[in-house]
Parts: sequence; C-alpha cells; structure tokens
Amino acid sequence: MSNGFERRRIDVVAVLAGGAVFAVCATIAHNGRVSGPERAVFEAINGLTSAFEQVGNLVQYLGVLAVGPLVVLVALVLRRWRLAAAAALVTVLKLLIERGVWKLVYRERPAITESNAIVRGSTATTGASFVSGHVILSTGLAWAITPYLHGRWRVVPWIVVGLIAFARIYLGAHNPLDVVGGLSLGLVAGGVANLIVGVPTPTTAEGP
Repeated sequence: MSNGFERRRIDVVAVLAGGAVFAVCATIAHNGRVSGPERAVFEAINGLTSAFEQVGNLVQYLGVLAVGPLVVLVALVLRRWRLAAAAALVTVLKLLIERGVWKLVYRERPAITESNAIVRGSTATTGASFVSGHVILSTGLAWAITPYLHGRWRVVPWIVVGLIAFARIYLGAHNPLDVVGGLSLGLVAGGVANLIVGVPTPTTAEGP
C-alpha cells in the first residue's frame, strides 16, 4: 500500500477464480456443441416476448469496444488517473483475450448451433460465439470501476453487466456458456488491471 492505493487480495482471487470458471466453460464448449441444459436456458431467455427487442438492442451497445475508451476519457476528465489506466488495460486485454480464446475454442453462434434460435435485429448469425466480447469488456470495466464508487453506486456497474449478458442471449447472439465464459474472463482482465495500477483504499479518494 502506498499513497492511499493498494493491491488487493480480492483481485488475485478474481483472476484465479475467473480463470478456473473459464477453464470449465471452455472444456464444455470445446466440441462446438450445445448441451441440453444450456440449450434449455438459451431457449427460455431467447424465447421471451419480442416486446424486449428494442430495449435489448440498446442495452447491448453498453458492451461495445468504444465504451472502453469512453471510460478512459471520462476518468481523465475527472482526473482519476489510475482508473483511466485500468480502463485502458481492460480494453486492450479484452482484445487480446478474445482472440486467444478463438484460437483455442471455436463455437458458432446460436443461429447455427440452435435449430429454434430467434435472431433479433442486426445480430450476427455466423462467426465465433465463444466467448462474448461484450461481457468480457463490461465485466472488466465494472471490476475496475467499482473500487471508485461508494454505497449503492457500487451495484450499478454490475446491473449493467447483467443486462448486457441477458440481452446478448435474448437477441440470439450468444449461448449461456459464451456469456459465463465472457464474465469469467472479464474478472481476469479487471483483476489484472487493478493489480497493475492499484486501487484506492476504502478511506481514500484519488485526488488531482
């Protein structure tokens, strides 16, 4: 700990736990098929009323790559230098991680793997589905941002993560394991970023 910042054990736990959960997801998804239980979860979410389509389309944009640089910019404006560095690291790690995963595990999108998939809006129908890049980025950013928030505000980034994950399945972009794998790797990205740059201690707010 120095100058009101620390490297936390919880970040180490996030990296290790995230890596372990991803390993399980990758092992299951490695054959490119979707299991019965996973298909049941997918159909339960994807088959919901189309009334959610417009909201789902809007929500998913909270997980696009541009959000990473946007968080960096906001952090710089607020003079939260370490948060800006962490958000930048998460964005870079997201790109590196997902491309590495695609070389190890390749599973097509639900439009290919699910005979009854409902693909909504402009959702992609082909290409790598495992893992969800939207969820990697949003989870990593949520993990990096949370130490800078106080009280009930700490819940907000995780509500966003949940909504994005739900929307990606609902829209037919991903199967459930794609999302769980993305969340686990997001924890890895966020944990690594925090360990590199440090986070504010509970009683410290970063100043100019």
